[in-house]
Amino acid sequence: MLAQQQLVAFVAARDATRARSFYAEVLGLSLVSDDPYAIVFNANGTTLRIQKVDDFKPQQFTALGWTVSDIEKTIDALTKHKVNMDRFPGMDQDKRGIWRSPSGARVAWFKDPDGNTLSLTEL
Repeated sequence: MLAQQQLVAFVAARDATRARSFYAEVLGLSLVSDDPYAIVFNANGTTLRIQKVDDFKPQQFTALGWTVSDIEKTIDALTKHKVNMDRFPGMDQDKRGIWRSPSGARVAWFKDPDGNTLSLTEL
C-alpha cells in the first residue's frame, strides 16, 4: 500500500536554532521551511522534519542514517565541524570509530546537538 509513496523522516529537537544550524551548515541539507512546529529539510529527496519540542529523551539507537561512498572522507568533513564519532563498548571500532559489520559494511555513529544518534554506512 505505501511502497510507492514518499517517506518522511522525523527527529525531535529542543533547540530549533541549534538544530537548524547543524542540519543545514554541518550536514549540508537543504532547508525547505521553518514554522512553529518543525524545521523541514530536503535530504536528497526525502523530507526530514525536525520536530520542535520542549523536552524529550533521545533514544539509545540510531534515529537517522546515511549511506556514503567514502566513510573516511565524510568523517573527516564532520570532524572539521567538531563532530565526534561515538564509540560503543564491545564493538571493534577503528581509530576513526568505524565498525565493520558482518556483511562487510563499514558503519560509524555520531550525535546531533539534541543527542539523536545518526549513522554513516559505506556498503
